[in-house]
Amino acid sequence: MNNQKRNTILFILIGLGLIIMFFLNISLGSITIPFKEIYTSLTGGQASKSTWEYIIINYRLPKAITAVLAGMGLSTSGLLMQTLFRNPLAGPDVLGLSSGASLGVAFVILSASLLPPFLSTLLLSSYGVVLASTLGSTAVLLLVLLVSQRLRDTMAILIVGLMFGSFTSAIVGVLTYFSSAEQLQKFTFWSLGNLGNLSWTSILILSICVGIGLLLSIFSIKSLNALLLGENYARSLGLNFKKARLIIIFATSILAGSITAYAGPIAFIGLAVPHIAKLIFKTSDHSVLYWSTLFLGAAIMLICDVISQMPGMEVTLPINAVTSIIGAPIVIWLLVRKRKMMG
Repeated sequence: MNNQKRNTILFILIGLGLIIMFFLNISLGSITIPFKEIYTSLTGGQASKSTWEYIIINYRLPKAITAVLAGMGLSTSGLLMQTLFRNPLAGPDVLGLSSGASLGVAFVILSASLLPPFLSTLLLSSYGVVLASTLGSTAVLLLVLLVSQRLRDTMAILIVGLMFGSFTSAIVGVLTYFSSAEQLQKFTFWSLGNLGNLSWTSILILSICVGIGLLLSIFSIKSLNALLLGENYARSLGLNFKKARLIIIFATSILAGSITAYAGPIAFIGLAVPHIAKLIFKTSDHSVLYWSTLFLGAAIMLICDVISQMPGMEVTLPINAVTSIIGAPIVIWLLVRKRKMMG
């Protein structure tokens, strides 16, 4: 079987898996809703129970869409960072954006008691937390872009990003040290990630941000393929390296920044999914890797969300914990299996 035929079959299987997981995500939870009822509700019909209709439209469908957007955005940004820095351990948080978002939220949650009551209530609302997270990640983004204009060496930008991350984490540490137990609990809940509780307006804004980021990523596919053999080789092919690097960094920033703002920091997906895509498709061509990473990221995020819902139980696990607990052993197993096959 030639590679093109094999890739086509794999894409069809992943596509079918993604559709099944999307419906399964809506179906399972503390209350199990039949697939038929979901299909009826999503196609404009009326579910046989009004409570099912309400749960599907107002809670589970928005959460499933958020999971797809987060999975696509984080996995793609991870692929961009790993290729740009030629580092398999690079992820969407490598530029310090997640730390910047955490700093913004920490300032709001942990310093709210020092502000007047009306301002404190406003900032602690869901929109206030999202705004703080966005401002935090944007501030770090602007600093990284400013530094990237002055540095020729890409690895230096990676180090700068990590330093920004360490600096913001240190400030968050100081804020948590002087915070009350209630404030710490609120911040901890945010840091564990949450795909639910997003309004349709929030999902629309998130969709636009992720759409812009993914579009910029598509335009970067040729640049990413050229970067595989190093910066000098890419320049010899006529690539405007500075411009390409700027687009890649901006695409990653808008993807990781917007998702962290609305869903909180989510681990594993950005780091691991590109590796899973490479192992499954056995290629380094980004015209294949981009789409495989995109769809695998969405499918894996939906799987993790289904597990976090603990079907049939009232309790829900934090999504950040599930992505790490489920994901890390899978990646280790795949890498060991690849090594055995090569040996």
